[in-house]
Parts: sequence; C-alpha cells; structure tokens
Amino acid sequence: MTTQASDIPQRRPLARIGSFLAERRKLLLDYFSAISGAGGRLVFSLAYFIALANTLSISEFGMFATASAAGVMLSRILAFGFISALYRTATIRPRLIGTFTAGFLMLGVASLPVLAAASYGVYLIFFASTVPLAVFAAIVFAEALLWRPVEVALIVNNGLGKFGRAAFLAILATALRALGAVLFMFSAERTVGVWSWYYIGANAASLLLAFGFFYPRQRLRLRTELYLRRLADSIYVAGAEVLFYLQSEFDKLLVLAIGGPHLAGIYAIIMRLVDLTAIPIRTFSMMLVQRMMRAPDMLSRLTVKSGIEGGVFVVSTSALLALGIVLHFFPNALGKNVSEAAPLVALAICVPGLRNLVEYQAELLFARGQTLVRAINLGLLAGLKALLLTYVLTTISDTPSLVLSLNVVFLLMYLASALLTYSAMRKPAKPV
Repeated sequence: MTTQASDIPQRRPLARIGSFLAERRKLLLDYFSAISGAGGRLVFSLAYFIALANTLSISEFGMFATASAAGVMLSRILAFGFISALYRTATIRPRLIGTFTAGFLMLGVASLPVLAAASYGVYLIFFASTVPLAVFAAIVFAEALLWRPVEVALIVNNGLGKFGRAAFLAILATALRALGAVLFMFSAERTVGVWSWYYIGANAASLLLAFGFFYPRQRLRLRTELYLRRLADSIYVAGAEVLFYLQSEFDKLLVLAIGGPHLAGIYAIIMRLVDLTAIPIRTFSMMLVQRMMRAPDMLSRLTVKSGIEGGVFVVSTSALLALGIVLHFFPNALGKNVSEAAPLVALAICVPGLRNLVEYQAELLFARGQTLVRAINLGLLAGLKALLLTYVLTTISDTPSLVLSLNVVFLLMYLASALLTYSAMRKPAKPV
C-alpha cells in the first residue's frame, strides 16, 4: 500500500498531461494538418522565388515584385470585401455557403469598375515611369481576378475546419506558380512582359483546380437582404485589408518611386525572404482567429498575450537568422542574382518578427468583429509607415545602412500597432 501511495503523486501529473492532450487531440491534428500546408507552401514558394529572381534581371524583378504587391493590395477591393462574410459563414453557419458564394459573385462583378479605376490611379502615381501599363494590368489581373478567388477557396475550406484539404490546395496552387517560373526559365525571351503571361497561366490553372475540385458543392441562391445586412461590415474589412497591404507593401512602392528599379529589386529580394518567415505564422494566426470568433475573451490575460507575441517574434527571427547564416557562408545558395542581396539579409534581423506581430495584431481585431476600428488603425499605421520610410529613403543613401534602419522603422510600427490594438480590445467584442 505504501508503494502504491508513493506512486500516486508521480502518476497524477502524467494523467493530467494525458487528459490535456486527449481533450485537445482534434485541435492538434487540425494544426498539424494546416501547418503541413504551410510547410509545403514554403518549399514551393522558395523554389518559385529562386527560379524567378534568377531569371529576370534585378531591375525587372523589382518591377514585378512591386506591381505584384500593388495587385495584392488592390485585390482586396474585389466584391467589396464580402469574402469576410463568406469566411464567417463557413466558420459559423456552413449551410449558407452557397447563398453567400452567390453574393460574392454578384458583388465581385459590381466591384470591377471600382477595381479598374483604383488600379489605374495606383499605376499613374507609382508605376507610370517604370512599368508598361500592359504589364501592370496583366499582373493586377492575375492577382485580383485569378489568385484572389483561389484564396477564397482556401478561406472557405479553413472556415469549415477542412484544414487538410486547404493545405493540399495551398501546396498545389503554389507548386503551379513554381512550375510557371521554371518553364519561364527556358523561354526564349526573359522579360517581365513575357513573365506576366506565364504568371496569368499559372494563376488561371490554380483557379480551375480550386473551384473544380476543392470548393464545397452547394446550390447558389441569391438573397440580397442577407448581403445588404453585412455589406457595411464587409466594406470596413475591404478598406482595412487595402490599408493593411498598403502599410505592409508601401515600402516596395516607395523604394521603386524614390530609389529606382535596381534598388527596388534588391529590396524586393530581401523582403521576399522576410515574407517567407510569415507563412507558418499565418497558419497559427488563422486558427487563433477561428477560436476567438467563438471565444472573443480568450486573450484577456496578459501572460497569454505576451507568451503568444514572444513566440511569434522568436520563431520569425530564428528563421531569418538561420537564412542569414546560410547566405553568409554560401552567398550563391539561392542563385547569382540573390547573392547581391545576401550580405544584407542578416541586417534586417528584427524585421520579420516585428512585421509578423503587426499582421497578427490586425487579425485579433477582425476576430473580435471590430472591423471599423481595425480599418482606422491600419490607416494610421499606413500613414506612419509612409512618413518613416520617406524619411529613411531620402536621408540614407547607403544600402546596408538603409536596411539596418528598417529594424527601427518596424519597431516603431509595432509599438504603435500594439498601443492601438490592445486599447481597442478593452472594449467588448462585437457579435459576428
């Protein structure tokens, strides 16, 4: 009896751990399904980047990367942000997916004139002197009307909890882009204009795959009254998304406008490597957002908030540090063109963590239904980033010093974001 009694304290912690894991088995399986997609997407994204960055000249890669960033930003105008309502429906009321998909298609068509006008305005402001209009229009078309609907299929599958299907689609779609870049390597003419047609083809193939095999089969039914009720919230989300990508990608636009295509190319290479660190973090944020939709107060404790933010920063920084070490010893590891930017990668050591935290904090407000506050906050952050980057680009001419100064720029961005986000989270969450 004494031996059995002495074993009890040792068994209780193990029993608690076993019970904890058993209760969260589905959550862990869902996370590993989702992260497997992020891992596969990371591999093919890296292959895509290496193939493209070493086929185009650095200047033309800068033109494409900047036009693509503008296309991603402009794509958020599609359907006036109604994708957010579709995501919430898939998460909470999956039987209405067909109804809300019909609404997305209807509003998508209605948004085309606004999308075209906004695209032309952005072209005149940032690209008129560096990128041909036909090339810019082709890239925006690929991002907004081909790739954005693929993201809709991913979003709906994730909302339904079908993380494995979403992960498989993400891998296949990214693989098609990588295949397009590899085929482009063997083309007779390797210009950004020719690449834009390969890019359209790869994204069109992804779109056919997404809606032919991965989108849930439900009858499309128009119910205008349902859409009108959620349209204001969707427009807030669309505005917030445009502002989010404006503050996220504005640096590329400014570098192209102020520093020219070659500096834009070097900068785009560095920031593309920074972007790759965000792929696993976005998977975590997506699952956290879904849980917060059902339990808006789950981050009420300071220890939970700080623990998550610390984890995001450490994972992001470690990823870029590892890449910087590899490129220090093997500068040609990612190709000849990338080797020109290789010595600069490690100088941006804090940028991935701080940038990913700003993105993570914006998702918290979306999860709590605070879409208008989120839009206002992102507008303020976009303005702050514009001021900081304009100052840096006009006062620092040395490229290594410029890259190093980005750590300070993103630190100030993070502090402003944290102040705005957590002040807003003191208010009650809104029902979604």
